[in-house]
Amino acid sequence: MKIGTPKEIFDGENRVAMTPDSARQLQKLGYECAIESGAGLAAGFSDASYEEAGVEIVKTAAALWKGADIIAKVRQPNETELKRLNKEKTLISFFNPGGNEEGMELAKSKGANVIAMEMVPRISRAQKMDALSSMANIAGYRAVIEAGNNFGRFFTGQVTAAGKVPPAKVLVVGAGVAGLAAIGTSTSLGAITLAFDVRPEVAEQVESMGAEFVYLDFEEEGTDGAATGGYASVQSDEFREAQLAKFRELAPEVDIVITTALIPNREAPELWTKDMVEAMKPGSVIVDLAAEKGGNCKLTVADEKIVTENGVTIIGYTDFPSRMAAQASSLYATNIRHMMADLTPEKDGQINHDMEDDVIRGATVTHQGEITFPPPPPKVQAIAAKPKETVPELTPEEIRAQEVAEFKKQTKNQVTLLTVGAVLLLGVGLVAPASFMQHFIVFVLAVFVGFQVIWNVAHSLHTPLMAVTNAISSIIILGALMQIGSGSFLVILLAALSVFMTGINIFGGFLVTRRMLAMFQKS
Repeated sequence: MKIGTPKEIFDGENRVAMTPDSARQLQKLGYECAIESGAGLAAGFSDASYEEAGVEIVKTAAALWKGADIIAKVRQPNETELKRLNKEKTLISFFNPGGNEEGMELAKSKGANVIAMEMVPRISRAQKMDALSSMANIAGYRAVIEAGNNFGRFFTGQVTAAGKVPPAKVLVVGAGVAGLAAIGTSTSLGAITLAFDVRPEVAEQVESMGAEFVYLDFEEEGTDGAATGGYASVQSDEFREAQLAKFRELAPEVDIVITTALIPNREAPELWTKDMVEAMKPGSVIVDLAAEKGGNCKLTVADEKIVTENGVTIIGYTDFPSRMAAQASSLYATNIRHMMADLTPEKDGQINHDMEDDVIRGATVTHQGEITFPPPPPKVQAIAAKPKETVPELTPEEIRAQEVAEFKKQTKNQVTLLTVGAVLLLGVGLVAPASFMQHFIVFVLAVFVGFQVIWNVAHSLHTPLMAVTNAISSIIILGALMQIGSGSFLVILLAALSVFMTGINIFGGFLVTRRMLAMFQKS
């Protein structure tokens, strides 16, 4: 079968769904590869580089759609492109199934199989095909770069002979893939970074990247992000009011706001209102990554950069990944290649569209003349974090009763052990000779004293203590020296070995102890 990639017809789109490197990998799966002439130029891939990779160069889009069995593209196809499908073809691209009913109906009427890359389920096995995360990662990084380009100061603070420059204060709203990428870029540039998300479980990730997580003084039983496919869920009106109140408090303080909040198949929630924009300092910047879905900021204009009356710049570009076309194309082409690997388990160049597979089923929106969107929940879901069990605080009376019960339990155990030991010792004394009992009692006492001494020592001192114990216990060398004058050759040999081994214990024990204790000395 042949995989073809047409040139993107969406205005300003520079990405391409196949790169020379991904084409080589697709050929290893048994596929032939074709690309429309000039499709990769905007991303930095010439026709010559594709030819070197064994890709057929097709002059027109019509010829490519006609000759290819599988069409891989980036942007949602338009009506003209969908009319070129038939029941023998498979389309893989972003498709926006939640807001593209006409497109799904047209694809259904053509009998084509359509795989929407934004519908890849967020489970561990599908991470390599998660095109949304790949593009969001680039968008988050680029958002900070665009903010810096429009911000009049350094991100990092500086103290120079010419004066002091305070660090920029950046607020990232939404700590998903794009948000975390923005946080990482902002902190690496030296800004003071704050981050907010409705999912409290991401606070640890935010703080591990050097940012400060913004908590709300609000009690609400939230939904774990893993239980909702890794996305935020819709919150209550009370939570929203508390959230907006916190943002109003932060608005006069922050210099840059990057909003990334989106819920699948919904319009972007409005999080940064007009009065918040008016409260910001002149020269501040807002980058709205949700502009394509209406925007998180009330004043955002899609695909435009505007400056408000109070001097706040609001950036509503919807093509952040396209502004880094070479990197975005490489990542997206890799996502496509991994999807094709799952569709081709035999590596024989033939698609096996297994609707029992969680990933393939989840991403498929039309199949064999039927609309299959929305998909059922995957059989293997992300594991949601278990809710923390709240341990009730004990009253002083309950704590006292608990301590008394533990003391009684310990006393009972000790009395039981001593009783059993005394009985066993009495039983041995009834049958053993007197000389044995003298040595046995010394042995038992030595074990008891040794156990008590070692058990009560701090763990950090165990190694030096054990080394000294080895040295002291090697007093048995005296017994070996007394036996070395024996008339039996075997006894002399064993005594000599005993002297040798206990000598190692003595000198080695004290040497190890000195070295270990030296580690605790400042000098």
